[in-house]
Amino acid sequence: MSTPADGPLSRERAHLSASRAALRAMREDVESLDISDVTANWVNAQILEHQIGERIKALADLSDTPLFFGRLDYLHAPGAEQAEGAEGERFYIGRRHVHDADGDPMVIDWRAPVSQPFYRASKKNPMDVGLRRRFGYTGGELTAYEDEHLSDPAEAAKASKLLQQEIERPRVGPMRDIVATIQPEQDEIVRSGLSGTVCVQGGPGTGKTAVGLHRVAYLLYAHRERLARTGTLVIGPNRSFLHYIEQVLPALGELTVRQATVDDLVAHVEVRGTDDAAASIVKGDARMAEVLRNALYAHVTPPAEPVVVVRGSRHWRVPAYELEDIVRELLDRGIRYGAAREALPQRIAHAVLVQMERSGEAPDDRVQDAVARNAAVKAAVKAIWPPVDPAKLVLRLLTDGDFLAVHADGILTAEEQKTILWAKPVRSVKSAKWSPADAVLIDEATDLVDRTPSLGHVVLDEAQDLSPMQYRAVGRRCTTGSATVLGDLAQGTTPWATRSWDEALTHLGKPEAVIEELTAGFRVPTDVITYASRLLPHIAPGLTPVASVRENPGSFEVRPVTGDADVVAACTQALRNEGSIGLIAADARVPALAEALTAASIPYLSPGEETTADCRLTLVPASLAKGLEYDHVVLDEPQAVVDGEPDERTGLRRLYVALTRAVSGLTVTHAAPLPPQLSDAAR
Repeated sequence: MSTPADGPLSRERAHLSASRAALRAMREDVESLDISDVTANWVNAQILEHQIGERIKALADLSDTPLFFGRLDYLHAPGAEQAEGAEGERFYIGRRHVHDADGDPMVIDWRAPVSQPFYRASKKNPMDVGLRRRFGYTGGELTAYEDEHLSDPAEAAKASKLLQQEIERPRVGPMRDIVATIQPEQDEIVRSGLSGTVCVQGGPGTGKTAVGLHRVAYLLYAHRERLARTGTLVIGPNRSFLHYIEQVLPALGELTVRQATVDDLVAHVEVRGTDDAAASIVKGDARMAEVLRNALYAHVTPPAEPVVVVRGSRHWRVPAYELEDIVRELLDRGIRYGAAREALPQRIAHAVLVQMERSGEAPDDRVQDAVARNAAVKAAVKAIWPPVDPAKLVLRLLTDGDFLAVHADGILTAEEQKTILWAKPVRSVKSAKWSPADAVLIDEATDLVDRTPSLGHVVLDEAQDLSPMQYRAVGRRCTTGSATVLGDLAQGTTPWATRSWDEALTHLGKPEAVIEELTAGFRVPTDVITYASRLLPHIAPGLTPVASVRENPGSFEVRPVTGDADVVAACTQALRNEGSIGLIAADARVPALAEALTAASIPYLSPGEETTADCRLTLVPASLAKGLEYDHVVLDEPQAVVDGEPDERTGLRRLYVALTRAVSGLTVTHAAPLPPQLSDAAR
């Protein structure tokens, strides 16, 4: 069907072509910049070249990504808060700002104030918008549009088909942005201020990860200079998850946000060992911070002798009681161990200068610095406040039962102390087989010695799996900044999983944070989330079940099988559909299923590898499924998923995660009986 040359769709396509040309011109302008006359030295030139390179990348026109996805027609000039508008003015809403040769906007950044009604305007509150137009695309080509006349009371409210199609659109490859489909309740979180920490409790498919990433993009738009100085960080549960989300922010033009796991943050030593669940729970307990502080400050020894400083023919004596007062004052101030140790020689030197002044001399700062470097002062500092290596401190606590007992007295029980003590002695920090929990303890000790630098904003995703000590490690990275905490209590799959967000936020150092709950499911079909929600009374009784708002019910089937060949057949059937396929199984079942897929000549990927049109099936161990999404999921042996965890509650939570990875369809295959919690009687 042809489109009239003067029809609305043709005019919108013409605007898209003109906007792409304008963006190309913006990029060419930056590429042609000559900085030879504006850089004073080589360092400035390198910095400017890097900034220009980043700007060029940010102005890239992604051919398969719509440059704009909506349009707003205002009835009147927006008020003072939206002074960009004028009467009858029209705004195209897109992923980045685009202007023409005269500087007039052709596309408005979705984060700009004037764009906000695109997400929040409604029939009840049209926000002075006469028309909201949504655009449909195939690849990068504009193929459809849909109008909503917000100010027309005669027009009945109706659901947007283009919006629903975009939400349900199958995907191949990594996670994409949701900038065209942000819902009002999500937008409120996205646009919340930089100064406050927000915790988002969201069930499967509610978009909490996307909300967190878009909030970063919004904050970088609204507070770019400040965050450029202080930095931003996205923390995910594992490398596979970070690879899955890594393209979202670049697609929005943001290239400077660092991504890491908690293990990356605390990588002071090489991790080569593991802990059993009991040891991990004790090591992850917030009480360990007190044990570490006790052990560290036990190195401070009250002075037993005076310090005698010789300068020329004069001897200056600082008595032991005066040294003790100095030490006590530093301890009472509660400053970092390392900072206090650096201050101690200056305090001793100041005491000497006071004596010099009383004797008629007029010493200055250079004399004080010289006294602080005096051999007698340095020897006294080493004896009173010795240097402490954080890793060696933790090593001694974990290998010396008497040392641990002294500093954990009244904090850890004797049984808990025994639980974390290593069975065999270790010769050195390098030879020790550190576990992930040990690395967090070393990070805590490192911060007790020297303050950890703070970032401007941190996004912490899948937070429900963190231990209290891990929360403290993250909190140290945003002591002077804010955070966005994302998670679902029902998906906690560690023995130390978060029990309440209030408790978690206290450990994070953000007890004043606002807790928001997302309960509308946009990604998981109704039948799938209803089936998975049978587990909620057993894993998170007080949590509100997710309510799917999708029109497409998707597909759902529980299929008895007799062997791995039947599971492969279910995958083959799923591959007849469009989009990505995930075969999720208990970790112990993965090798057998890999062999079965290979025997059937079905290519497959591992989590973190990017799906393509030729290879759309990913074989996913259940332990790595969290945070990932697939258009269709084949879930192998639910009871094996449960049995793969140390206790039933954790196993059921792992199963809940696996059941809710499907965007369009779920096939549950099982030869063994299903967990009784999934039976009809469990509803």
